[in-house]
Amino acid sequence: MWGGFFSGILTRTWARRAAGLALAMLTIILFLFNLRRAGERAGRAAERFENLERTHAIQRQMLDAASRRPRNRDDLLERLREGGF
Repeated sequence: MWGGFFSGILTRTWARRAAGLALAMLTIILFLFNLRRAGERAGRAAERFENLERTHAIQRQMLDAASRRPRNRDDLLERLREGGF
């Protein structure tokens, strides 16, 4: 029943034209939604990258500070006497 109804409607030119326009509009809307989601994903990836860079910078500072620390108590006393802190 529905097959005959749709085939009867689509034989008319205005119906075919309207169906074509509806499909074109649907395609454009889906494309825009996809662009929006891709932008959100790119934004999240950029934020993750910034956080990773910040974490690496902090770790580098910690390693640098650890490399300059006194090795034992004698070195610590030596630094304190010299005013190194």
